[in-house]
Amino acid sequence: MYEFAIAWEWLSFAVRWLHVITAIAWIGSSFYFIALDLGLVKLPGFPPGVNGEEWQVHGGGFYHVQKYLVAPASMPEHLTWFKWESYATWLSGFALLAVVYYGGADLFLIDRTVLDIEPWQAICLSLASLGVGWVCYDLLCKSPLGKNTWGLMVFLYIVLVAMAWGYTQIFTGRAAFLHLGAFTATIMSANVFMIIIPNQKIVVADLLAGRTPDAKYGMIAKQRSLHNNYLTLPVIFFMLSNHYPLAFATQFNWIIAALVFLMGVTIRHWFNTTHARKGQPTWTWLVTVLIFIVIIWLSTVPKVLTGETEVSLSAREKTFVENVHFSAVRDVVQSRCSMCHAAEPVWEGVVRAPKSVKLETDGEIAAHAREIYIQAGRSHAMPPGNITDLSNKERTLLVAWFETAVEGKTK
Repeated sequence: MYEFAIAWEWLSFAVRWLHVITAIAWIGSSFYFIALDLGLVKLPGFPPGVNGEEWQVHGGGFYHVQKYLVAPASMPEHLTWFKWESYATWLSGFALLAVVYYGGADLFLIDRTVLDIEPWQAICLSLASLGVGWVCYDLLCKSPLGKNTWGLMVFLYIVLVAMAWGYTQIFTGRAAFLHLGAFTATIMSANVFMIIIPNQKIVVADLLAGRTPDAKYGMIAKQRSLHNNYLTLPVIFFMLSNHYPLAFATQFNWIIAALVFLMGVTIRHWFNTTHARKGQPTWTWLVTVLIFIVIIWLSTVPKVLTGETEVSLSAREKTFVENVHFSAVRDVVQSRCSMCHAAEPVWEGVVRAPKSVKLETDGEIAAHAREIYIQAGRSHAMPPGNITDLSNKERTLLVAWFETAVEGKTK
């Protein structure tokens, strides 16, 4: 049974690595084409249908790029589609969500002091939120409000803030931030799959049939692409946020999430304006820094209400607490780990428990048994640099505790 924990850890690593690779490809191509589109120069004498051009230099050569506002007069022989980067990113991201958060729902998805629900209920809420989010967003875009791009983006921001609050009322802070990223990424990828690529296929079909394509399909796709452009940076933040408990595990985490979306807008506005050769609005960086300072303050202000309640041990946690090695393991964890992994860490420079993992009570130690086994038993990842001198004998004890517990051996 304990071999399963190791195999699952490697599966998580493989899927995470795949997600990173595909996300780099998608974000890279997205940012490039936004910059290219904004930097196009309009000159007289262009061939019919050409809206602008740009000269670029890279890798020792020059590139001459022209953009057709709707489509060229005839179908080119070679046409490269940019879509699989988006699809692969979403699919690998969903797989990672399933492996880490659905597979470890009791630990990573559910916080019973927030909402006491069963794993299957939490998973159903997760899936429903992703699907409903896209449907609502798509209906908004197709409504009369969709004709006003900036008005639509303001309304979308309000929806995202509402979702940030909603997720923190259901899941752990870590899962709430991850789901906010998944919610946003689902909208972005669905824009590509449901709108942008189908519209481009309509244009291609018209060209092949000798018809003049309708310009509206390109305008609709461009609006969705603009939304994706401004949502990209917040999504990256939320996908990496599980490393920073000061962001996700604080009382005002949903407000922090709302401010992260604003930072994404200010940063992208600078790049978009610069690429369009309309100046360099340096004020956006000042606003970004001020927002970040507010986030820092929100993450460290004292809690008004802790909301902490006594939670009884689950059957799985009792298995680890009742194990023959637990008493010795508790002594090891409390002497080697709890100076950082505590509600009030005493290690200099540590103000919050890393990844919001606390190891002070029997229940907390039992709840994180698998992580202790992987991080400090089967590997030497913890403590960092073995700064608390965790011995090989103690690591062996941690391994024996976990492996005998999953095999069902108790006192």
